[in-house]
Amino acid sequence: MLTKQEIGRQILHILVGLVLMNLFYFNILSPLAMLLGIIIGGLSSILSKRIKLPGLNFFLNNFERPEQRKVFPGRGMIFYFVGVLLVMQLFEKDIALAAMAVLTLGDSLSHLFGASVGKIKNFFNGHSRKLLEGTFAGTVAGALGAALFVPFPEALLGAAAAMIAEVVDIDLNGKHLDDNLIVPLVAGTVMLLVRTYL
Repeated sequence: MLTKQEIGRQILHILVGLVLMNLFYFNILSPLAMLLGIIIGGLSSILSKRIKLPGLNFFLNNFERPEQRKVFPGRGMIFYFVGVLLVMQLFEKDIALAAMAVLTLGDSLSHLFGASVGKIKNFFNGHSRKLLEGTFAGTVAGALGAALFVPFPEALLGAAAAMIAEVVDIDLNGKHLDDNLIVPLVAGTVMLLVRTYL
């Protein structure tokens, strides 16, 4: 079920992504700035479990999932920044921007579309709450966004692979890896492979 909080969370996800993409496109955002953002976010997460931080407390109350608020406040946004930093460092600028577009548009719209109109269980993972319509919508949205920066075949295959990877449970030592980390890395890697070998 799609709650107001989840809708707001996904809209914030898109807005933050669009801002980061524009800053990176115009060479305003550097890897060092992203790293500082991650460090500040991590420290704020630790502090927010003990005290109410002005501003941050508003975002946590209105956009954070309740189960994460207790365990790791701001987890999604911190991993979002980590995913962006990794693609900035690992890939050429056009692929990095395309991977960010898949994360910004594909990931968010797959959640919104799947939760609002989805009915078909996802055959990539039958146990997942993410429905097939959401995966399809995320692939289309991610591909269209990525195609602003890379050729469409790269964009489509990168977005499709990322949306499938989002559905599949990827664990590391029993801990589920965050989608905000998986989606841009898979998208960027597939785009790079398509460019190199096809």
